[in-house]
Amino acid sequence: MHVKSTLILSTALAGMAFPATAQEVNVVSWGGAYEKSQVEAYNKPFAEETGVKVNMIAADNPATPLKAQVEAGNVTGDVFDIEVSDAIRLCDEGALVEIDPASLPAAPDGTAATEDFVDGALLDCAVANIVWGTVISYNTTKFEGDAPTSAVDFFDTETFPGKRGLPKNPKRTLYLALIADGVAAADVYDELGSDEGVERAFAKLDTIKDDVVWWEAGAQPVQLLADGEVSMTTVYNGRIFDAMVAEGQPFEVIWDGQYMDMDMFVIPKGAPNPEAAMDYLKFATDTQRLADQAKYIAYGPARKSSADLVGLYQDGETEMAPHMPTSPEALENAVMDDPEFWADHDAELSERFNAWLAAS
Repeated sequence: MHVKSTLILSTALAGMAFPATAQEVNVVSWGGAYEKSQVEAYNKPFAEETGVKVNMIAADNPATPLKAQVEAGNVTGDVFDIEVSDAIRLCDEGALVEIDPASLPAAPDGTAATEDFVDGALLDCAVANIVWGTVISYNTTKFEGDAPTSAVDFFDTETFPGKRGLPKNPKRTLYLALIADGVAAADVYDELGSDEGVERAFAKLDTIKDDVVWWEAGAQPVQLLADGEVSMTTVYNGRIFDAMVAEGQPFEVIWDGQYMDMDMFVIPKGAPNPEAAMDYLKFATDTQRLADQAKYIAYGPARKSSADLVGLYQDGETEMAPHMPTSPEALENAVMDDPEFWADHDAELSERFNAWLAAS
């Protein structure tokens, strides 16, 4: 499958220069199934190709040790996997190495990396590897007859009865209320940037407030569905995929109103193995490696050229393409996270959201 593309990539990689100045590289990521996907898709082939050992270090949020190490002047990590907002902030603070996008590998057909990565995936100091989403999921055993299909249905507790699970934060809650109220995904931030739009979002949330079970950790919504405490919830797409496919839970995903975000690789200033770190970053974000990662977890590659190379899940049976947050269906009415918007509005919207939660 995809032999031609794979051969082109292998040839391109064979021509890349990997300096032998470092015998190891320290990569700090998030642990769990996500870390496993990176070990299999990136670390093992990189070590085989270069002879450089990859040490994987897990952190609850890799941006935290990165910042602490830079401030202490004692940097031990070489590559960190962090969220977009942290990448922007740390770059602005001068903690990260700038990355020339022209130095990144081209797509197999020669398309430059600057044209091949999805919008927002290349920053001054960061390169995205995955796109992930917050989606709606429901328990199929809770509904007889017609099943829910949209964000509108999530807010329709009369037609589709049962409790709803929502995260206890404004970023991944207010947008969904607006979409359910008829706002196009492309217009969500314009609405949230206005007093009228904020009022509109809270008015829509009011309609289900008494039926909401609030969650704060990523494992909670899956458990809420499994325990029957809610009939529908928003949830991270990778976690619900694992529940559906790996565990056989009777859940389905609704892509309408998906909230998308990315994870990014960065290199801190003062990294102990800077050349090996840059080699690893380039290797791990080429077309084939990003496609390979999708064999282990349902997160979308950050490069367009990776899409056609996404194959089967590690079970050898499940086609991964339909489960990608970057699939055509998933992108139809998706909202991409806007770190700059939230840098400007997070404090005020969080204050308003918390006051709304506390009100009877």
